[in-house]
Amino acid sequence: MNDNFIQVNTEACKRCGQCVNICRGTLVMGNSGPEIAEDLCIECGHCVAVCPNGALNNTRTPLKNQVLIQRDLLINSEIAATFLRGRRSIRSFSSKAVERELIKKLLDIARFAPTACNSQGISYHVIDNKEFLHRISSVIADWTEEAIKSGPLKNSPWVHNTANTISQYRNSGKDTILRDAPCLIIATAKTEQFSLGRDNTHFSFSYVQLYAPTLGLGSCWSGLFEYCATDKYQPLLSLLEIPQNRVITGGLLIGYPVYHFQRLVDREPLQVTWQ
Repeated sequence: MNDNFIQVNTEACKRCGQCVNICRGTLVMGNSGPEIAEDLCIECGHCVAVCPNGALNNTRTPLKNQVLIQRDLLINSEIAATFLRGRRSIRSFSSKAVERELIKKLLDIARFAPTACNSQGISYHVIDNKEFLHRISSVIADWTEEAIKSGPLKNSPWVHNTANTISQYRNSGKDTILRDAPCLIIATAKTEQFSLGRDNTHFSFSYVQLYAPTLGLGSCWSGLFEYCATDKYQPLLSLLEIPQNRVITGGLLIGYPVYHFQRLVDREPLQVTWQ
């Protein structure tokens, strides 16, 4: 590790202390500006981002890679609330293929999602081949039927809905498993960090879901895919050829929505306690 990863422009530094106060324990204020007290740095970039004078650089999260916030692009609370409430799970996708450049935009936003202790570590495996997606659905259908009979779905509160999904898949000719989505994004993490990776995937996929509508796209969590993958169903893992040092932590369907919602849906009343 570089012991001198904090660099200070002493002429620009006003010793206001914001960088020290926002740091989780690495920095203290010295005579000429912030100094390293103990290397507890998680490379979050807070110290650099908060400095009003651009006087601080952290070589592990460099100033040159940070972007000044344009205040005129920030949204107010009313717009934000409508934006957040407007997210819907899309289960009817157009057959139109999703341009890979748009998928790259989605995933580039996903990497900025919060992660535990700035651990990050999520990688993505994108499948946009229609025939391959059909093969995945077929494998998941086989697993689901067994899982309902004697596996992890046997006592699921949604077992009847799941059984109906598989029945429709077998009898209707429609892909009720992957919803005929033209794209499946699979998230992976280090095998030994499954629990952490699973949480981080939830954060990153939430960013994808919120950003997708701004690109004209819709998304839906692929629950049966995730059940099958986390059950380590070998036919699925063999088909996907995920490296042995990686583990699947999530799956998200992406595509152009057929239908567009006109209203914000209500939910159960807020439940909160205070102490």
